[in-house]
Amino acid sequence: MYFIILCTDKPDSGDVRAANRDAHITYLKAHADDIRLGGATPNPDGDGVSGSFLLIEAASYDDAKAWAAGDPFAKAGLFRDVEVRPWNFGIGSGLSK
Repeated sequence: MYFIILCTDKPDSGDVRAANRDAHITYLKAHADDIRLGGATPNPDGDGVSGSFLLIEAASYDDAKAWAAGDPFAKAGLFRDVEVRPWNFGIGSGLSK
């Protein structure tokens, strides 16, 4: 089952993001088989980052929430909020129904 993980950074938290980026990347690489899409969400003006988006595959909603909570960015308190939502593939390429 697919899940969207949408994270919004706390204001003025670029230092927290920078300090934990290596651990975050290591976490993502260790869970690469679960990730279908992902990346940082830039601020609309293109200056800096406002959060993160991931599309993962997990067995259950609880597993997806645990996956998101295990991210070093989340553990460091970077995010103002984290939304985990089930997602059904509808249209596009690269994923299967």
